[in-house]
Amino acid sequence: MLLLFNPRDGTIAGEGLPLMYTLGGAMLTELALRKNIELDGKRSVRAVGDAPADPLLGGAWDRIPSTARGMRSLVVDIGTRSRETTLNRLVDRGEIRRVPHRFLGLFPTHALEGGDTDTRERLLGPVRAALVDGAAADGRTAALIALLSASNSLPAMHADIPWSGGIYTRGKEFERGEWGAKAASDIIVASLVAQVVSTAFATTLATLARPD
Repeated sequence: MLLLFNPRDGTIAGEGLPLMYTLGGAMLTELALRKNIELDGKRSVRAVGDAPADPLLGGAWDRIPSTARGMRSLVVDIGTRSRETTLNRLVDRGEIRRVPHRFLGLFPTHALEGGDTDTRERLLGPVRAALVDGAAADGRTAALIALLSASNSLPAMHADIPWSGGIYTRGKEFERGEWGAKAASDIIVASLVAQVVSTAFATTLATLARPD
């Protein structure tokens, strides 16, 4: 979510369906990398071992049964429940700030502003370099790019990563795991993310218009 947050105007790119799929897919990917879930065939996963100590991941893990369940339904289930808890985590860490605000000058609410850390830029730098400059990516960066591309979130990040046909094509390569992974650990990540993306993300996202 921090990558999708725009500190210039306080908005979160891809609010709604794309954000839901991004968060749900990210949770499943992280749980799989930590070996808290196992892929059962090509389309299902099941929980294994003990719950993760991290509260965010633990909450997602609790939604996954020990018997196989369809990956796509889990992405929707987990993603819809993850927005507020993820945002609260970022606020608690000072990555994003909530400030009092009045809607139409009358109704009290809050607005979002950038925090005082450089975490977002440290995450964004390698993603932008891989997509724009063709720089080599490690497994975690590749996973982020694949999820952002598959959820159709990259166009909404135009202020940081200029959207183009080349970015679209490069993002799809990451989705398929075609990003030049060489280390054994990165090859595992590439295979895992490609499987999550190809199975779990709704086909409606893939039909959204590509750039000219």
